[in-house]
Amino acid sequence: MSSVHGVRILAEARPARLKSLRLYFFDKLVRHGSIFYKSKDPGVKMKKMLSGAICALLPLMARAEAPALIPIQAFVQEEQYYNPRISPDGKHLAVTTQVPVGGRTVPMLSFYSLPAMQLESTVRMPLFIVPVDYYWSSNTRLVVEEGEEVGSRERPERTGEIVAMDYDGAHQIYMHGYQMISLSKQGTRYGNDRAYATVVNLPAVRNSHVLIGSYPWDHEYSALYDFDSRNAIRKLVAELPSPNADFVVRNDGKPAYAHAADLEGYSQLWHFDDVAQKWSVDTQPKGVQLFPEAFSADDKEFVGRYSENGGVKKLVRQNVATGQRAVIAEDAQGNLGETMYGSSRTLPIGVFTSSGRPRMMYLDPSHPDALLHRDLSTQFPDATVTLAGATDDGNTLLAVVQSDRDPGMVYLYDRKANKADLLLTYKAAIDPDAMAPRLPISFTARDGLRIDGYLTMPVTKGDAKPPLILIPHGGPHGPFDTWYFDTDAQFLASRGYAVLQVNYRGSGGRGNKFERAGYRQWGGKIMDDLVDGVQWAVGQGKVDGSRMCVYGASFGGYAALMLAAREPDLFKCAVGYAGVYELPLLLKEDAGKGNVRYQSVTKRYIGEDAAELARFSPTQRAGAIKAGVLLIHGGKDKRAPKEHAFLMKAALEKAGHPPEWDYVDYEGHGFYDTANRTEVYQRMETFFAKYLGKPK
Repeated sequence: MSSVHGVRILAEARPARLKSLRLYFFDKLVRHGSIFYKSKDPGVKMKKMLSGAICALLPLMARAEAPALIPIQAFVQEEQYYNPRISPDGKHLAVTTQVPVGGRTVPMLSFYSLPAMQLESTVRMPLFIVPVDYYWSSNTRLVVEEGEEVGSRERPERTGEIVAMDYDGAHQIYMHGYQMISLSKQGTRYGNDRAYATVVNLPAVRNSHVLIGSYPWDHEYSALYDFDSRNAIRKLVAELPSPNADFVVRNDGKPAYAHAADLEGYSQLWHFDDVAQKWSVDTQPKGVQLFPEAFSADDKEFVGRYSENGGVKKLVRQNVATGQRAVIAEDAQGNLGETMYGSSRTLPIGVFTSSGRPRMMYLDPSHPDALLHRDLSTQFPDATVTLAGATDDGNTLLAVVQSDRDPGMVYLYDRKANKADLLLTYKAAIDPDAMAPRLPISFTARDGLRIDGYLTMPVTKGDAKPPLILIPHGGPHGPFDTWYFDTDAQFLASRGYAVLQVNYRGSGGRGNKFERAGYRQWGGKIMDDLVDGVQWAVGQGKVDGSRMCVYGASFGGYAALMLAAREPDLFKCAVGYAGVYELPLLLKEDAGKGNVRYQSVTKRYIGEDAAELARFSPTQRAGAIKAGVLLIHGGKDKRAPKEHAFLMKAALEKAGHPPEWDYVDYEGHGFYDTANRTEVYQRMETFFAKYLGKPK
């Protein structure tokens, strides 16, 4: 137990928390065509499912007996918990849990009673369907957004299906989704729901109602509904003649704004006129973005994100009536990150920066929750603390603690008792003390543009310079690498390699102008940024520039092979995992999907010039590659269809340079099965050692 500023932190040893883990056998339950599972008997432990997993972890729990080399299984293991949500009355916790099923772990939704962390039920969605997000609509009821797994290297794809259930797994109903018309026996009240959907808002006082945005697949409009989560009865609140709009509602639950995008991807802000009862587009110059987020208690002001000229997003407070706007938080280095709400759940109490190492910017430093957050943060100087939820009375809060070396822990803070108890450890097999620090870096690209990133240096003894592995992130447009725990980087650092990750132009986090600077530059300036980053790292004198490889997944896989072709003497080896390698094929695949907006996005990203697409395709430059190549791919990959991998393999073989090959027919965009994930890391470990030698 430790104490600073009067806040008591009660934290058992990390391995000891695993001893309280309880899961149960499941009993099949069918509702509205979807298959769920709930606990059959809260007194029967699921010993068979957990015994093997826990026994496998026992060697990792005793630090004194742990081997010098961290086992691959510690990195292969999925997060056992994530996305905790506390009920309004503080009596229950909903959290996604990874449960061993067959040869892999499956995300399921578990409910625990608080503060004892006694498991009430665990609910499994239909095959390949997982809980993407969920919200308490009352003290006992949860609304769940479903998604479909597409691969471990991609977030689940939302299906538009929304269900609701009680914390004990009972009273499950299907609220929204394409199955609604065929499953419902309640007449014409329901539409066909061939639509994507997401939860927009919940009332301040949870009364089982929830506002849901519905976005038809085949029509250019958006709809906002008020749903009763007890019976799925819905009421249309508003319709907007623009697709995929993000609705923003006032505290009274009435629509105020909606944010959308035109065919060129530029921001549109719609405003709802209460008197005329219709929407109108607020005129905004291209390059200007305004995203209202939350309203003041009297609904006269809102806090939102604002940027102009394609610059970084700032946090502003704006008067609804006059339009007068004031900047309340900004970071010149990048977009602001997550806004943090206190127990009131109205206006945010602070916002994190996202560049470099995240830091908190308090909007009202004297707010009680800001003072609490400051005290909790003092307990964890090497991590960030996020207040991730609170009860209606504000007496109980969830605090999530994460860092570059710790995947995360969840604490339950009791305001009356002024103490915080450790509830969950996201990845118990990871010992933060054995992980490597991630150092924010910045350099100037060859054309003068500032580029940021992270360098993870191995924790080793001696003065020898380690080999370097470059890991370009996926996307490429929108995603970006952050300071937080990165499994690939930590695995490679544990093997003695330095790891460089570069947020090249086109990445997210730096404003729209920076992101658009990467359009049609996949094989051009994006590759320049990556090479410039490597040369910067070598120039710092900390890594061995004669021993370097590149590895990436998705777009990162493309970048790995493209760099090997463009810079044949720079890298000793390249690993492409779930990559796209033939850009003309990518353009053709997206054109065949029949969605004009989807096609316009792809054309913005890579263009339509046949010569340029060929020049930027690794398959058509295979003859220039000298580096050793390892290709890893799944046969069920929908993001990067298997044809890309087979074309790349054939091109290398034709060039007399056959690659090493790891292909699993039933896997998707990244492998799920534990054995396959383990083999990927084992093969990479052997592959890098083959071309770089063992780190000195």
